[in-house]
Amino acid sequence: MSEKHFRFETGAVTHQGCVRDHNEDGFLVLPERGLWLVADGMGGHYGGEFASSAIVSHLESIGRASSAPDLQARFVDRISAANAAIQQHSRESHGVTIGATVAALLAYENHFACVWSGDSRIYLLRDGQLSQVSRDHTEVQDLLDSGAITAEQAENWPRRNVITRAIGVRPEVQLDHIYGTLRDRDRFLLCSDGLTGHVEDAEIRDALSGRSPQAACEALLGLTLERGASDNVTVVVVRCAVKTLVTAMDGAAGGAATGWGHR
Repeated sequence: MSEKHFRFETGAVTHQGCVRDHNEDGFLVLPERGLWLVADGMGGHYGGEFASSAIVSHLESIGRASSAPDLQARFVDRISAANAAIQQHSRESHGVTIGATVAALLAYENHFACVWSGDSRIYLLRDGQLSQVSRDHTEVQDLLDSGAITAEQAENWPRRNVITRAIGVRPEVQLDHIYGTLRDRDRFLLCSDGLTGHVEDAEIRDALSGRSPQAACEALLGLTLERGASDNVTVVVVRCAVKTLVTAMDGAAGGAATGWGHR
């Protein structure tokens, strides 16, 4: 039986931008563990930086999963631990609201999951078509979904940057998940809203097409800086390439299901 497994090439950049005096973003790249992550902190020097750093440091210990469900369980466990640490830091800081958005890609064999909370985004470029996999957890997105405002109104909505979910702001973690099957030449982009506030989807597609992951990250950062970079910006790009393994017979590994079970 022929089974598809994948190797990954990754690029990553982060920058404080042209206005902020410090960088509250964080990212994590662990292709050998099947994890890529962007976190965008909020709460100032010692709040936002603490929140994004807490997420990164807790996820660094994710270890090697034995299956796709195991990888997801490990991710949720460590995000929950980071959430508790951020909540404790908030209490010690006189109740100041502290948190971080998160956007993560998980991959095990030919299965993937996109997981997020907040307005950091995940995109997928497949067969030349760019799609936004994540859905923003923002007040303006909720209004759009309900039909209360139009897309044109959303562009200039005064509270367009108000988020409705983040890690660390509530006792319980709220995450959304999208599951799928990897294909050869898939390219994922994870980013903080410092990128999407300045760069259009068509420009993201063009940057991802025909460039190495690192070159794509640098091209997108360059566009953002040229346009004023009003926020911190972080970009992670993952390119998937298939490699084929052949087993002696169908079910040689015991027939255990390794996918998330959502297709």
